[in-house]
Amino acid sequence: MYPLIRNRRLRASESIRRLVRETLVTPDDFLVPLFVVEGKGVKEEIASMPNYFRLSLDNLEKEVKELWKMGLCSVLLFVKVDEKLKDNQGTEAINPNGLMQRAIKTVKNACPQMLVMTDVALDPFSSYGHDGIVAEGQILNDETAEVLAEMSVSHAQAGADFVAPSDMMDGRILTIREALEDEGFQNTGIMSYSAKYASAYYGPFRDALDSAPVDIANVPKDKKTYQMDFANRLEAIRETQMDIDEGADIVMVKPGLPYLDIVRDIKNEVDVPIAVYQVSGEYAMIKAAAEKGWLDHDTVMLEQLTAIKRAGASIIASYFAKDFIRTLG
Repeated sequence: MYPLIRNRRLRASESIRRLVRETLVTPDDFLVPLFVVEGKGVKEEIASMPNYFRLSLDNLEKEVKELWKMGLCSVLLFVKVDEKLKDNQGTEAINPNGLMQRAIKTVKNACPQMLVMTDVALDPFSSYGHDGIVAEGQILNDETAEVLAEMSVSHAQAGADFVAPSDMMDGRILTIREALEDEGFQNTGIMSYSAKYASAYYGPFRDALDSAPVDIANVPKDKKTYQMDFANRLEAIRETQMDIDEGADIVMVKPGLPYLDIVRDIKNEVDVPIAVYQVSGEYAMIKAAAEKGWLDHDTVMLEQLTAIKRAGASIIASYFAKDFIRTLG
């Protein structure tokens, strides 16, 4: 008891604070999202995501080599496809020579040891901007899951180490796992977006990929019939456990900071690695506030990343990965 015990002794200097620090973010924690577009020599800054870019394949090659040199060893690929290639069936998603398939090969050819995870959802390929097939005002679950399984096999054939279903269809993990097994891809992992909430924080990401739901008759205006209600907590545990039972190797909570209670709840319940996606809106808010001089960019960034890991994340998907490495220099 006080005064025999004085907790401030362990805060008295930077040296003692470092020595007893409970949570440490390292380069090994990061999964780096990358946006890929067609063309050559393309490096387009995303207006709502300052200092983040859409990359053509030649610049993707340069980027992954740079990431590897910086000590970042895992990437998560997303593609922005031409409007003329979009339809309601996600046909382009399973094109063996599609942009995603070529992007996977580009990364593996440039840096064979880089871990490649791939987004598995129909919204970048959908003429309606939805993660599934649309019919009579509904998002079809089982039909979508079958396409996602084909998509996953296609990514595995191209060389992906993990597929990352981000769609939130029921049962899609089992459908994908069985398809991968049937095609001989027993070692291809699945990182499931298990607790993905219908969040307003995704806006800049949808700008990056032009993947927002379209506003036309007989098409849902949002994704609330498949992404989770942000008011729910216990549902996240149920969703996550079902994905693990169906064969998920890694589970994800998305978004990050507003859902750290969910991360801790899941951490207390499961024994597989947990990924947390610090999403585009979280990134944009820090960048915008720092630009205004309202907060210190690096300090707030590190505080948020540490909070995410402290809550239970094994993996942090973040647009701040390179910024974080820069602070180590």
